[in-house]
Amino acid sequence: MSFANFFQARQIPNWICVIRVLLIAPILYFLLDERFALALLLASIAAASDALDGFLAKRFNWTSRLGGFLDPLADKFLLVAIFLVLTSLGLVPVWLMAVVIGRDIAIVVGGFTYQWLIGEVYANPTWISKVNTFLQLIYVLGVVAQQAIGLPGELGLLILGTSVFVSSLISGLDYIWTWGARALSNRGKERA
Repeated sequence: MSFANFFQARQIPNWICVIRVLLIAPILYFLLDERFALALLLASIAAASDALDGFLAKRFNWTSRLGGFLDPLADKFLLVAIFLVLTSLGLVPVWLMAVVIGRDIAIVVGGFTYQWLIGEVYANPTWISKVNTFLQLIYVLGVVAQQAIGLPGELGLLILGTSVFVSSLISGLDYIWTWGARALSNRGKERA
């Protein structure tokens, strides 16, 4: 991609992803400084940007291979960083953070393994993965909102946390099953 192409309208979703990544540092700063209202505001903007870039890419057919990788990476950087900080502050259970990050590690290791042994990996999130990302965003926003404004309450956080746990397990197993089956059926075909 040329430098001039990167400033075309079709690159707007990619720029939104970049902005989401740039929001991570101030979000973490405000969390660590326990300025939860500001962290909530910026995290909400970051969450909304995830919906916006997806909408623009689909609505105007501004999809690209770069965007296919940049969007989930921006989500993962944002969510992993926030989960780590919220866990360090004692606001998210260690076991839940381990499940969320463990799922992501399994997907990344699986992707590199597939790329190395079988063939090209392309970003194609499943519906359960999209649900999982949405639930993770809602959960971390809920945890921060609990500190900032006292909502959604302990029961709300328990329900959201349980939803994140279940969807993370199902999504992780779905990726393992789907890409494992693809690896078995393509072994030798794509590298031949």
